Amino acid sequence: MSARLRPMRLADLDAVLALEDELFAPDTWTRAMYRDELSRTDTRHYLVAVDTDGEDDGAVVGYAGLIAYDDEAHVSTIGVARDRQGEGLGALLLDALLAEADRRSPVVLLEVRADNEVAQGLYRRRGFAEIGRRPRYYQPSGTDAVVMKREVRR
Repeated sequence: MSARLRPMRLADLDAVLALEDELFAPDTWTRAMYRDELSRTDTRHYLVAVDTDGEDDGAVVGYAGLIAYDDEAHVSTIGVARDRQGEGLGALLLDALLAEADRRSPVVLLEVRADNEVAQGLYRRRGFAEIGRRPRYYQPSGTDAVVMKREVRR
């Protein structure tokens, strides 16, 4: 199976929210949160990974977002459908975000669930290092977040 990346659109929100629920419940973003993010085109960069087997614009199988200002950028979200994990889609999405961050900001930050060792490993392989923790960051579950930082390679 293969996938390609393209900008996230409002029409993708049903699929993105279904993945949010599958991957991150009960700590999911809402439709209103995504609508707000997508409206801020000057500082936001959101992508979806779509299945390319068969249809021109197949099913959304992953998504990711970046918030970027002049002084720093933040990876806001990355999710890959459970049945597509392990295929490199998370790395593909992250690399696309980091390429955009490299154009905009000198540093990239993110929070990742303390219990998500797979994601933390991916981030470490892309140059992120743990710089702190946020107790009970993810709500309503109360899961801690690991804060990670990467200096942008210019």
